[in-house]
Amino acid sequence: MGNVWSRSESQGQSQQPEVKDEVVTTTTTTVVKETSTIQVGVKRPVDDGLEVKGESVEEVPSKRPKRKDGWAKKAKQNNNKKEPKGDRKEKTLQTRPEHLGPREPRIPKKKVALFVGFNGTGYQGMQLNPNCNSIESVLFDAMVKANAISKDNSDDAKKSAWMRAARTDKGVHAAGNLLSLKMQIPEDYDVVERINSFLPPQIRVWGYVPCIRSFHAKNLCDSRVYEYLLPTCAFMAPEKKILTDTPTYEDDLVISNNNPTNPIVKYATRSTPELKQQRHDYRATQEQLDTFTAAMKIFEGTHNFHNYTNGKSFKEKSAHRYIMSIDVSKPMYIDGSEWVSIKLHGQSFILHQIRKMISMGMLVTRSNTPISLIPKTFEENKINIPKAPALGLLLERPIFKVYNDKMRSKANQVERDIVDFDVYKDKINAFKEEWIYKKIFEAENQEHVFDGYLTSLDAHLGDDYKYLNPEGVIPDICLVSTKYNRPTKHESEDEEEHDDE
Repeated sequence: MGNVWSRSESQGQSQQPEVKDEVVTTTTTTVVKETSTIQVGVKRPVDDGLEVKGESVEEVPSKRPKRKDGWAKKAKQNNNKKEPKGDRKEKTLQTRPEHLGPREPRIPKKKVALFVGFNGTGYQGMQLNPNCNSIESVLFDAMVKANAISKDNSDDAKKSAWMRAARTDKGVHAAGNLLSLKMQIPEDYDVVERINSFLPPQIRVWGYVPCIRSFHAKNLCDSRVYEYLLPTCAFMAPEKKILTDTPTYEDDLVISNNNPTNPIVKYATRSTPELKQQRHDYRATQEQLDTFTAAMKIFEGTHNFHNYTNGKSFKEKSAHRYIMSIDVSKPMYIDGSEWVSIKLHGQSFILHQIRKMISMGMLVTRSNTPISLIPKTFEENKINIPKAPALGLLLERPIFKVYNDKMRSKANQVERDIVDFDVYKDKINAFKEEWIYKKIFEAENQEHVFDGYLTSLDAHLGDDYKYLNPEGVIPDICLVSTKYNRPTKHESEDEEEHDDE
């Protein structure tokens, strides 16, 4: 026994490397054989816990945790790691559009509320639209030139989170309006002065205040205040017009009955110099002023204004609007002509609403129609109400009371700026006098805008305005049929309708 043991030991020492290879090979073969027996549909065998340490093979307990679903997701995320920032920057530079030129040094951006004012004459409204000469397009270009908006964002205003508090139509003015955007504020010059240097004098930036990042000029605006300037000659009794089949003068008004099945086109001569002078010198009676004021007061409160806009049916929720107050001033005299100012404070207004409201108040005053007609215009019957000229309309300012109250309540925690147009009151009033009021009066004296409007009303063809009568009733003959008030199949079956908004 001793010889055998000693012989085996000596042989083992001389052939030890070969034995090691055999052991490792055997172990590896064993593992391969065990794992190779896995078949489709057969549960994977549990880890046998074998571990190779040095020259020996030991069996140890398996410490491998159970697999969780999150592991696969984390592994996938690790495999899809984002490339380093340096590589991303280099890649961005390679794909940068050539027309933007080289990238400029970055200037920190701040979310701001920008105070602006403008005379809308000659512009197609305020809102920025492609291929449109709007107030915002001119303002946006000036801000790019002043480096208030980077060249990287100069191709799309949405990149700067651009939004206005209130839109204005073609030819409408604004003494004060507000824009919210992310703006660059260079430290080496006054950015407001720089922007104004690139703007025409009829468009001005009053200033800006920093605001919270979530500030949205439209959504956080509580209400808007508008003003309308109306010459009191609009209260004069209608003048009977003589219509002709052919124009007498080049500037004759074209009068149509707007009936596609039975069209009628006539021509009306504009007012004679004598009538124009008569309207210029006209003074409203106290009774007329009282009637007009009482008529405008009826619009206060919440009503359905589907008759005071385009494209809305009586059943649409968006046709309802809340008007807080309407105030008519005492007469004022400009270059010998008498005017009144109407201030309208409302939560919001729909397209053409103010101009049609002014027109309705003026129509009942000049035609001796009782003001009891106005509540009937909030009902379902669809009628045609003409628009008063855009010339006299201006946005005075948007209101942000809720936002300002919230900022004041946090004043003890952190310093906040409020949205307050009164900070720029002196500048705004001077601009309003020079570039809005004065221009309105000059335009009327030179172009006779309101005179042409009154002439078109007096020469109107058809039965659309038959609701202007001493009884204050709306006859069926003047009802308008449109796709918005025409009965549909669902309505005839008394099925429930859902509003779009």
